[in-house]
Amino acid sequence: MSSSTPVSGLVVVDKPGGITSHGVVSRVRRLAGTRKVGHAGTLDPMATGVLVLGTNRATRLLGHLMLTRKAYDATIVLGVSTTTDDAEGEVTATTSAAHVTEEQVREALLAFVGDIEQVPTAVSAIKVDGKRAYARVRDGEEVVLKARPVTIDAIDVHRVQTLGDTVEVDVSVRCSSGTYIRAIARDLGAVLAVGGHLSALRRTAVGGFDLSLARTLEQLEESFEVVPIEDAARATFPVVELDAEQAADVRYGRRLALELAEITAVFAPDGEFLALYEPAGDVAKPLAVFVQ
Repeated sequence: MSSSTPVSGLVVVDKPGGITSHGVVSRVRRLAGTRKVGHAGTLDPMATGVLVLGTNRATRLLGHLMLTRKAYDATIVLGVSTTTDDAEGEVTATTSAAHVTEEQVREALLAFVGDIEQVPTAVSAIKVDGKRAYARVRDGEEVVLKARPVTIDAIDVHRVQTLGDTVEVDVSVRCSSGTYIRAIARDLGAVLAVGGHLSALRRTAVGGFDLSLARTLEQLEESFEVVPIEDAARATFPVVELDAEQAADVRYGRRLALELAEITAVFAPDGEFLALYEPAGDVAKPLAVFVQ
């Protein structure tokens, strides 16, 4: 059911497999009755799970949301390497992993936890000389990306099962934005000298938005639900309630006599979300104003 009055807010989608993030955006544009829909970080077509979208004014909020921590459930297959480091790529090598033990898997994964340098998968969206890495790979080029700093808070191992010459490993990962779970699968296979790739990936949380808040596309078709921009701001940032004079200053983009410790959402006396402000010495300056 389409919304007759476009609403500014967040839509938390439980993305299905086999569809691109852009495909989800297209569906939500139709349901929301607006072209102004953006996302806070894509998911590969193979992947499922939490995809945070913004509608109308909230698209400007997406870039400021504290969505730097993410969580995933994943299945790694040891013994098979692919061109894309996941199940959608062509197999490049097979090596029996039947000898790999659960203890070896757990010990190897310990080295991936913490602040590490990770080489992104070659089929990432990272630009190399103005062209996406995945496009260069698709054109037959060999792409080697530079290592980037990422933080992996935890890797919890749930299952290690030998299946013929391969070993399946189910894990949960909590990490920073920019971490490639496919790269963890690839690098685990390299450490164990058997190769590896990702066979399943489900994102379970983006910042404070988890699967309990997510709705499938089918559910959104039946009842389109938007987290209002006011609620999203209150749930994500520290809040300051302004008086009428301060609220008027915000509408003109003026600095406020507030001492802030971090990016803060400011609200008018009637509860309207006005802007995000950030520290600027003894005052606060506007980072993003959402009203006129």
